[in-house]
Amino acid sequence: MDFARSTHPGVQAQLDRLSMTSPAGDRLGLERISILLDRLGRPQDQLAPIFHVAGTNGKGSTIALLRAALEGAGHKVHAFTSPHLVRFNERIRIAGRLIDDHALEAVLIEVMDVSSGVEPSFFEVATAAAILAFARTPADFCLLEVGLGGRLDATNVIDKPLVSAIASIGIDHQQFLGSTLAQIAAEKAAIARSGLPLVALAQQPEAEAAIIGIADAAGARLLFEGRDWAIDPALVPALPGAHQIRNANLAWQMLEAQQLAAISREDFVAAITRVDWPGRLQRLGDGPLTDGIETWIDGAHNGNAAAALARHLAAAGPMHLVLGILANKDAGEIVGLLAPSALSLTFVPVPGHDHHDPSALAEQFGGTAAASVAQALSRLPAPRLIAGSLYLAGAALAANGETPT
Repeated sequence: MDFARSTHPGVQAQLDRLSMTSPAGDRLGLERISILLDRLGRPQDQLAPIFHVAGTNGKGSTIALLRAALEGAGHKVHAFTSPHLVRFNERIRIAGRLIDDHALEAVLIEVMDVSSGVEPSFFEVATAAAILAFARTPADFCLLEVGLGGRLDATNVIDKPLVSAIASIGIDHQQFLGSTLAQIAAEKAAIARSGLPLVALAQQPEAEAAIIGIADAAGARLLFEGRDWAIDPALVPALPGAHQIRNANLAWQMLEAQQLAAISREDFVAAITRVDWPGRLQRLGDGPLTDGIETWIDGAHNGNAAAALARHLAAAGPMHLVLGILANKDAGEIVGLLAPSALSLTFVPVPGHDHHDPSALAEQFGGTAAASVAQALSRLPAPRLIAGSLYLAGAALAANGETPT
């Protein structure tokens, strides 16, 4: 189960309640979320027009770019993203603001009160809570990030998104989505809907073929990078990394594919220079963890993300890397991609999560092990970068006193 703690006693009581009733681990399927929402009066039918984004990497960044553009144009926007970095509240943004603890407690209580006999997963409860909260507050648009896969993800309970999209696809979560790129791409493409636009970044050939097949079968209007549109290198967001230019282009093409929000290219370019998406190639401010020394964080939690980070480091210059990697991730792939850009390697645990043993990683790949990020950083000069898990990035933000708002 996702790890979540809250300093608000009411929210924590519901998270504890969920942890006692929900089976551990991820669970896919639409039956449980459908039952929950039916018992809640089908709040999904009351949502503002929806932008729905799937992919292995770049989903959250694309959502953040869309939100910056839509809010910059004066629209009220709801957003549901995952995971959170420091507070559960980060997952649910209501009309531009993170859900407050009182409102979060209330919707969690409502969802948990109707969950008898369902045994929903953590993500299913979070999704139902977000949809319930969104349905009760007027907004112009709703942004939904797929949690895992697409076809059987809880967010796929929605019927008619305004626009759907597929960001970068790589090998991840094979135990749920399949062992090949084609299988994984097919799962993600299954958010396609008949007659509605599905915008996709270019992928490996086998993934592209799978997306085309699923989109055609669904009767979706597929808009593929390289076939129907091209990357505009002038769309440069505030988010560092060349991969974010592709995400910005994906967001722009999603906006171009619909007519309800008329946003000029000039306004979009201005908006994405103001975008903020914590934990993705973010420089930490001066605080207890950094002590004024240049320190960065990035998720880089799978091969695709590690490759994007490696490309950035190859261009920007190497750093001392502090890595914590979840047990269900391919440590060899992540370290293999990042090591050539490392001034040094220090391996640390990921607090509150099953993770690869730091000492074993240090022995396998060279480098050293530390008991914590703080201990690792105490040994390292600038520039330093903490990576390998978004949960680790969140722990670093919390330790440095930087809570996303």
